Amino acid sequence: MPGTVNKAHLTALLPMRHHSQRVPGKNYRNFAGKPLYRHAVDALLGARGIVRVVIDTDSPVIRDDCRVNYDERVLLLERPEHLRVPDVPMNDILLNDIGQVDGEYFLQTHATNPLLRTATIEAAIARYFDCLAAGECDSLFSVTLRQVRIWGTGAKPLNHDPAVLMQTQDLVPFYEENSCLYLFSASILRQRKNRIGAKPMMFEMDPLEAVDIDEETDFVLAEVLANQRMPTH
Repeated sequence: MPGTVNKAHLTALLPMRHHSQRVPGKNYRNFAGKPLYRHAVDALLGARGIVRVVIDTDSPVIRDDCRVNYDERVLLLERPEHLRVPDVPMNDILLNDIGQVDGEYFLQTHATNPLLRTATIEAAIARYFDCLAAGECDSLFSVTLRQVRIWGTGAKPLNHDPAVLMQTQDLVPFYEENSCLYLFSASILRQRKNRIGAKPMMFEMDPLEAVDIDEETDFVLAEVLANQRMPTH
């Protein structure tokens, strides 16, 4: 049933590993004038509704830089050894984090989404708490709309008929989970061992803002976009 939601304490979680297999040192590498991870931290700290940012990391570089550039609103957590392996599930890391931090509501993003705007974070927070209060969702995750011809293995068309060449804007849309934003409660994460609940809301984002850095080419493209949108003086 819909009810009152206490949204006074929303904590942002920003997990980061020291090593990156495909883009070495990417989380603390210079990106458009400052270390990559700081773009995410600054966007989060500027958002209404976020009371603190928790950085879970095994990186001495990130920890040292944080201590110099941020105040008590940024909390550093040392990632334990058993959660440092490359294939550890993100949900396990998040469960470890919320076990050390007070609060019921959490937002998680990645340092590899440096074009994420404060205004978008605030819009997602507002949407999440509105739908939560109305009983319409139990979590939120961000998506990118894709209206393109999708093919499966064996050249099997998944969302179109090759014999009917429809315009792409008329195709059934697909939504890609873009890993930019997740909003959830501690209770949902603990119950399901998953940041996405049984009744999630999809939050659509601008594809350019949702650029995620997985490869070196992504880093180059994202930095070009970041420099392009920065105001000139």
